[in-house]
Amino acid sequence: MHSFLARCALALAALLPFCTVASAADAYPSRPIKILVGYSAGGAVDAIARTVGQRMAATLGQPVVVENKPGAGTNIAVKALTTSAPDGYTLLLAANALAVNPSLFQPAPYDLDREFTPIALVGRVPVVFAVAEGSSIKTVAQLVAAAKAKPGGVRVATPGNGSTPHLAMELFQHTAGLQMTHVPYKGGAQAITDVLGGHVDVVAVNALEVLPLAKSGKLRVLALMSPDRAAVLPGVPTVAESGYPGFEASVWYGFVAPAGLPAPILATLHDAVQKAIQSPEVKEQLAAAGGVPLPGPTAQFDKLIKSDAARYGKLIREANIKPD
Repeated sequence: MHSFLARCALALAALLPFCTVASAADAYPSRPIKILVGYSAGGAVDAIARTVGQRMAATLGQPVVVENKPGAGTNIAVKALTTSAPDGYTLLLAANALAVNPSLFQPAPYDLDREFTPIALVGRVPVVFAVAEGSSIKTVAQLVAAAKAKPGGVRVATPGNGSTPHLAMELFQHTAGLQMTHVPYKGGAQAITDVLGGHVDVVAVNALEVLPLAKSGKLRVLALMSPDRAAVLPGVPTVAESGYPGFEASVWYGFVAPAGLPAPILATLHDAVQKAIQSPEVKEQLAAAGGVPLPGPTAQFDKLIKSDAARYGKLIREANIKPD
């Protein structure tokens, strides 16, 4: 009898570690969850993180807090993520920079294939070409004609070297066979100011940043670089329908965690994000920026990260693009 009890005790002891792991996963989340943002408070990514975080908190039953870690092209926030435990309590709301930076910065600041667990896409906001209302350039066709008539003569402002709008502009040049002069700024606001002041001809920037001036009639949006038109910019065509079928360059947002995130926790977080982005609050926020939510499986997000890394990596090498 004693030997039987001893064997049972040994068997139970051997199973305890597995029970502990299982119960920890089953109990997730049992404390607040942190969303890292590689941009300053008050910006587009920060605002989306806070709105989505509030909806996720309602689903998960735990507070979701946002921590801003701007700098180094989002690499500071990414480092904070990859050095965190893969337990579901530290996430990053990433944008295109996640896929771009391993090619833009040398040596590569991280390994996309080995250091992350993609969770879910949140949504997409278009990049646009815009000009001052009084500009002689009224359409994409006229932009192309001006650039071809005088190679390098059209000056295009962007929020900075290696930013998504800069890469979108380079991609358009390559697609259309043009040569324009890139004028990088430290953010979209000053780039837009200089377009309005006539110091540069065109600005490539996130739709969110031009909407107020477009609605007031000070800026003319030539085209959206998203696959579809946006309700907040009625009448504005896409680049794809302006003679360049298949062209697309948008800013996307999505959640990632450190590598090694347990599958049950990944499933819980993916479900919480899907519910959040279907909420009226998140849909309205994205729509106000000309964007759309992008529900879908984790594999869809993983594929997008890898395809953008390959597409923009090739462009960065060929155009010899360097960070600011």
